[in-house]
Parts: sequence; C-alpha cells; structure tokens
Amino acid sequence: MGTSLEPRESQVAEVIDRLEDEYPDSTISLVYSNRLELLIAVMLSAQCTDERVNSVTADLFEKYETAEEYANADQEELAADISSITYYNNKAKYIRSSTQTIIEAYDGTVPDTMTELTSLSGVGRKTANVVLQHGHDIVEGIVVDTHVQRLSQRLGLTQESAPKRIEQELMPIVPETHWQQLTHLFIDHGRATCTARNPDCKGCVLEDICPSSKLDSEVDLASGEPWEQ
Repeated sequence: MGTSLEPRESQVAEVIDRLEDEYPDSTISLVYSNRLELLIAVMLSAQCTDERVNSVTADLFEKYETAEEYANADQEELAADISSITYYNNKAKYIRSSTQTIIEAYDGTVPDTMTELTSLSGVGRKTANVVLQHGHDIVEGIVVDTHVQRLSQRLGLTQESAPKRIEQELMPIVPETHWQQLTHLFIDHGRATCTARNPDCKGCVLEDICPSSKLDSEVDLASGEPWEQ
C-alpha cells in the first residue's frame, strides 16, 4: 500500500535514506572543469538531456575557453556549434549576452551570488543554484528540475507546480545538509525508475510510501491524470 509518512519531514527522511542506499554515488552528471564551463553546461541543459549536453560540450569547451571568446563569437557560428541542443539559437544568444555581462560587470569571473547570477541572460534560479553549489560550494537552495518536480509531487511532498514554489515548500522540510544531494538522488531515481510516462512502481524502493504508486493509486499525482491501464 503506497501511503506517505506523516509529517512530511518523516517522509523526506525516509526517502533520502532509501535513495542514498540505492544511489550511493549520486552526483552531478554534467562534465566541466571550471566555473565558466559549468555555467555554460547548465544553461545548455535546460530542456535537454545531460548526455546530449556532454556530447556537445566535449568539442565546445575546446573551441571556446574564455568568457571573451564566447562573448565575441559569431552568433550563427556559436548556434551551429550547439545546434543539436534544444533551442540552440536562443541559448547561443544567452551565452553571448551573459558572458558579455560577466566581462563588463564581474571582471570576467562567474559571480557567486544568487542576485548576480540571475541577472545574467538565460540564468534562472535553478541554473544559479547549480552554479553556486558546484562552482562555489554555496548551498542556499534546492535545484528543482523536472525530475525533482515530478518526484516531489508523486511522493506527496508538494502540490505546487511552479519550480520556485516547490523549492519554497521543500526547503523547510528537507534538512539543509541534504539540499544539494536531494536533487541528485531525485534525478537518478527519476531516470532509472520513476520516469515521467511509465514508472516502474513494482521495482521502486519507495513504492510502499508513495501515494502515487500505480499499484494502489488511480491517479499520477504529478500530472493529475489517471494512470494508463
């Protein structure tokens, strides 16, 4: 029977314990070697798989090494360099604009505050959180991507749909020491088991505490739609 634990803090604690056992090496999957590369990779990863991003950045990071090189790049050439990435034209514009700001306002260095990072073109709170956590070792929030959103809803941790509101609901119930790791655990579990369209509820280590389990529930709490029979 998929029944979430009460209060939500207990549900979170049990979820984290089980997922840490299931994914002991869970960490960021983007490949980068410095803060600028991290920023670019995370910007490219919006609505795109990390696997595809890593494939593209393997060549991109050899061609462009500095903020100046990105800022001065030809728009069409940069777009062509990332053309297998979703929304590559817009992302090329964001990269050129954000690196120009980094040069002009931050002496060519990727900034280390939420306010400064979110002032860059194409950088929202999710991207800024990733850069802060993995580029500057600053954890001041929870990264809410599609996996975190889906699992949080299915596990009964939130009924919100906007990432910012989900983050606001999660932060008080997730121990601050786990803010960063929760995202990686949810991403790994979302990829391996709790997929968007056809989750493997039978093989899920969280099934008995998941109120959205297909084995018991008629409705996917993430989409609000009935499970396909």
